[in-house]
Amino acid sequence: MGKILGRYILREVITAWIVVMGVLLVILLANQVAAVLERAAASQFPESVVLELIYLGMLQYLSFLVPFGLLLGIILALGRLYHDSELAAAFACGLRPAALYGGVIGLGVVLAVGLGALTLLVSPGATAQALTLRDQAARAGQFAPLQPGTFRAFAGGTAVVYAERVEPGGTLGNVFVERNQGSIVEVTLARRAVQSVAPDGSSQAIQLFDGQRFEGVPGSAQFRAMPSFAELTIPVRLPPATGVITDLDAQPTAALLASADPKRQAMLQWRISMPLMCIVLTVLAVPLARLRPRQGRYARVWLALVVYIVYSNLISAGQAWIAHGAIPVALGLWWVHAAVLLLALGVIFAPQAVQRLRYRFAGSA
Repeated sequence: MGKILGRYILREVITAWIVVMGVLLVILLANQVAAVLERAAASQFPESVVLELIYLGMLQYLSFLVPFGLLLGIILALGRLYHDSELAAAFACGLRPAALYGGVIGLGVVLAVGLGALTLLVSPGATAQALTLRDQAARAGQFAPLQPGTFRAFAGGTAVVYAERVEPGGTLGNVFVERNQGSIVEVTLARRAVQSVAPDGSSQAIQLFDGQRFEGVPGSAQFRAMPSFAELTIPVRLPPATGVITDLDAQPTAALLASADPKRQAMLQWRISMPLMCIVLTVLAVPLARLRPRQGRYARVWLALVVYIVYSNLISAGQAWIAHGAIPVALGLWWVHAAVLLLALGVIFAPQAVQRLRYRFAGSA
């Protein structure tokens, strides 16, 4: 009987977790699509890169979603069972609390193992690949033909080009060019222009015909009109592609292990913390989902949100403290997990201790 009830409860928890993860992934996908499309439109990314960037971005954010989804899944599933008095009936039939904890915590351990592989192995590679693709797509977009009626930024935003129309042969008509040279802004207007790329692909040039230049300091009266020109060439040099990724999120875990840099050690501690967070939240979620009579099935959802926000913020703060040397690397983020685990144990055993004290005082009275 106990095994059947335990499997039934575990099935309810898994179903709720899958539903919660599906909803969270849909919300994340919507945000990812909007962000990637906005960046692709601004930098003229090739269409083949957009879907891959969305997929790699989802892999990076799964580290946050899995613990939160598991916490909400357990709270919702057990909340329904408490609200419908199914758990009360199960406990009356002899279901032991160990059976309830065993199956749910086993699920948390399995998900923590998968999450550990994701944060330690998969996610850094996905981040590095996304950064590489983004850099390559941005460089490729710089050499894409200009579209009529749109502004295009070049050279890291220091030059902006606009063309009213584009002829079939590629000649630009009614061109506007703005370049920032320190505090001086140079504006050029031309009737025609031609965009050309250097043979080595490191730079390109915009040849302007029949135009005039204006330069000055924005916010002041120091603007002057330069003489009209018949032809003017504006070079646009792109930053070299080094191929070296310095983002800590993209560094392999083995490189973090071999380094004594506090920032790298802080990133390593964060990656280890995600699967541990998954297990600790599982232990905390089971007693947290306990409802009193006549409480709504969603009564503990807000408390779960508060616990997750405080827990994740403590991990982020601890990571920053390690990176800046405020706390020793040996202490790491273990104190955060220990504090939340002690809170979970208090939530589990406090009701029993209070009940025993109540009975003891009642008996002595």
